[in-house]
Amino acid sequence: MHEINGNPPMATVSALAAAVKPVRITGVEVFNVVVPVSQTEAEAGLSYRYAVVRIGTDANVRGYSFAGPPPAALGEIRGVLVGQDLFAMEHHVRRRLTRWGGVEHAVWDAIGKITGQPVHRLLGSSRDRVTAYLTCVWRGNPDQSHVPYREQAQMAVRIRKAGFKGMKIRAWRPNPLDDVDACREIRAAVGPDFAIMFDRTAHAPVAMAGQKVWDYETGLKVAQGLEKAGAYWLEEPYARDDYESPARLALAVDLPITGGEGYNAIEPYRQCLLHRAYDILQPDGRGAGGILQCLKVGILSEAFRVPCILHGTMSLLLAGWLQATFAVGASWQEVALLSPPLLPEEQWAPGLKLLKSKQMYVIENGDILAPTYPGIGLDVDEEAVERYRVA
Repeated sequence: MHEINGNPPMATVSALAAAVKPVRITGVEVFNVVVPVSQTEAEAGLSYRYAVVRIGTDANVRGYSFAGPPPAALGEIRGVLVGQDLFAMEHHVRRRLTRWGGVEHAVWDAIGKITGQPVHRLLGSSRDRVTAYLTCVWRGNPDQSHVPYREQAQMAVRIRKAGFKGMKIRAWRPNPLDDVDACREIRAAVGPDFAIMFDRTAHAPVAMAGQKVWDYETGLKVAQGLEKAGAYWLEEPYARDDYESPARLALAVDLPITGGEGYNAIEPYRQCLLHRAYDILQPDGRGAGGILQCLKVGILSEAFRVPCILHGTMSLLLAGWLQATFAVGASWQEVALLSPPLLPEEQWAPGLKLLKSKQMYVIENGDILAPTYPGIGLDVDEEAVERYRVA
């Protein structure tokens, strides 16, 4: 048997293991902060209330996330995490930490800060940028029927001029083929080299808007129309527990059919892949269970040669999603916009009050650069967090 410094290999490994002390989670907090906005920002529709997660450790390092669950879940979350080894992420997963993806982000944030690395680097990423697309939802009627096609086309032009390569809008209009007409007008305004995505989101929000989930034939007509009009993809055209209809549609059209933001475990993604339900899988950075779960979905998707592109969010919440996107190696990052005609930097400006660096993400010509700050990438101003904390 080979020896290292006169010791058998396993004795050396045991000695190393004994020398490495686990970092214990000493506490978990979940609370709300409300960031004040100016009158102009309020009139533009900006309102910033974050559910903050703060993880305490015996290494005197704190982890933060702004994508937390309701504070009512705090007791159960503490039962899962307090006293546990911070780095034992798979152990946390087995204890069902995946029910609160935003809490998992905060655990990773502490891990990254202790190691001095952004989370995506710890998970093996070597990429330095990802292309962003912006999701636009106009205020008012959620089905967007009050928004003229011209206004959507103007927003697309504004986004393209800002350097971004794509835009996504809802396909919720009462007459489904109206969104095909919208696509034609947007395409005419922006030209061929700009992605126009459409999101049906065929579940609760559609029902709240007074609509029914499409039957197969309706989805086929819309997909065929969007394909001819130059759309980039159609997202979630059918119910989320229906694997057969999107698989059938994906075979019938060349337009990519995408979905997956509503699943919270690995099994539904496996079923999607086995059924060939979607051309692109879209786990949500929080809803899927967190950064590690998204990476697992990405690896599973790669085995089936299906791209994995995360469903996104906005502002400070995006930090955890972005780490997962770089870890997965996705080709796009969705950035949600709820208040056109604002652009991302304009929309998330109030959240900068919670950061020391006064910089959230770096965008160059429509690409988001890989975060370099340790953890999930946010240099949190703890005094500001306490200042704006809601009792």
